[in-house]
Amino acid sequence: MSVSKKREKAVTVAAEQSGATALNDEIVREYLKNHDDFLQRHPDMLDYLHVSHASGSAISLVEKQVSVLRERNTDIRQRLKALTANARDNDVLYEQTRALVLKLLDADSVAALYRIFITSMQEDFGVDYASMILYGNSGDSEGWRTEPREVVKKEIGSLFRGHKAVCGTLRTEELTFLFAEDVANGSAALMPLSADGEALGLIAVGSADGNRYNNQVGTLFLSHIAEVIVKLLSRLNYARD
Repeated sequence: MSVSKKREKAVTVAAEQSGATALNDEIVREYLKNHDDFLQRHPDMLDYLHVSHASGSAISLVEKQVSVLRERNTDIRQRLKALTANARDNDVLYEQTRALVLKLLDADSVAALYRIFITSMQEDFGVDYASMILYGNSGDSEGWRTEPREVVKKEIGSLFRGHKAVCGTLRTEELTFLFAEDVANGSAALMPLSADGEALGLIAVGSADGNRYNNQVGTLFLSHIAEVIVKLLSRLNYARD
């Protein structure tokens, strides 16, 4: 018989001899729950308590607590590292967005606005694809892309959900239409352009990586850029036919 079994039997016999109720796991469990300072008052008991380790060997309760704390500390460090990296990325994105807004404010025409947005997305933000589509008759504009709203709705209308940004993996046909070039696979983030309930067009950024833009990607900065573009279109007297 093991030492722990002998000790448990001895305690049980002593309890029975004293007329008390025989000890069992539930009684001990309830006692420790109601006396959570027991191990503080009897620290020597830590040497007698053992917890099975993943390796199969037994370790003391103190060793187990140290192991748990070490694992928690590792997890906290990893979370802090992820938060720090995310904050750093957001700082860079903020500075890029700020620089783009300042450039957009200098636009003196719709064509300049279009050119600044596309160029900045590709060169400053480093996106694979960028697009700005304004609703109107195809070929009526010079220096920017226009498409009839009905055509856009037919090609990628299923992507829009109200006036919110949409992210996800797109079909080859959707990517090709959106960015006006052959794109076999990829993902994109789209943001409608609208003012006072009137749909003016959309802006989009895309990647050859199908997982780059997904539902977990934040779209706050893209939404902010869209708001600025809408305001500037109004200032530049852009009106959809």
